[in-house]
Amino acid sequence: MTLLAALAGAVTISFSAILFALSETSPITGAFYRAAYALPVLVMLWLVRRGADTRPMSRRWMAIGAGLSLGADVFTWHNSIEFIGAGLATLIANTQVIFVALGAWVILGERPRRTTLLTVPVILFGVALVSGVGQGSAFGEDPAGGTLLALLAAMFYSVFILAFRHSNDERAPSAGPLMEATAGALIASLLIGLFGPGIDFGFAWPSHGWLITLAIGAQVAGWLLIGYALPRLPAVETATIVLLQPALTMVWGSLIFDERPSALQLTGAVVVLAGVAFVALVRARRGATPVIG
Repeated sequence: MTLLAALAGAVTISFSAILFALSETSPITGAFYRAAYALPVLVMLWLVRRGADTRPMSRRWMAIGAGLSLGADVFTWHNSIEFIGAGLATLIANTQVIFVALGAWVILGERPRRTTLLTVPVILFGVALVSGVGQGSAFGEDPAGGTLLALLAAMFYSVFILAFRHSNDERAPSAGPLMEATAGALIASLLIGLFGPGIDFGFAWPSHGWLITLAIGAQVAGWLLIGYALPRLPAVETATIVLLQPALTMVWGSLIFDERPSALQLTGAVVVLAGVAFVALVRARRGATPVIG
């Protein structure tokens, strides 16, 4: 059942980029409503077991702070989707695995293995191929710009993972930290919308139908399933689940939006997927928190 929960969670969140693209909303509007529609559901789930949440307030504030970075990640990632498509943007954003490993080394003193460090330039080579450098036939409105934005999203997400990891513990109901992080993401979206591109607060159908599905499906159900299952899985299965989500998003992008990356971009995608899977496997074997975006 644990493996089935992990697979269900990975499949669910693999539709995140697709649902945002189907909503045809601006990046900041999609980021805002993803959090706004998810937060009330998470609050209700948390209230059911609020008596079991004995975390100190410092942990809860840390989860909210982690959510601020999550909000920046979602906004940046949504922008990259518009430039390079749902599949490739999600793939590059999942290079957060290497940023988490490097961040844990610099901040927490968790030195990665030499094999992990040697994998980093391989992944970056794959990223360069995906970016379409020197390719006249590269897919995407702005492949290079989209790739850079997706890398920036990966950096924001790695900050979220590192902070969220230390805001959570066994004293928290599963919905608690995610509720607080979602609140932080909502605050970040409001701030970005206030000082940058404005949020469209008008209600339009079916755009908001897709955003509601994104919020309830990916932000709530998908993340809760993943959060429950991955720490309970063996290392090999953990790495496989981490790899499954971006791979599936590329499949959905091809089937739904007819996204057709060039041959070199597809080669780069395979290189990135292999590198991400390897780093995830090494970290899982060391007992580090598995990460999935």
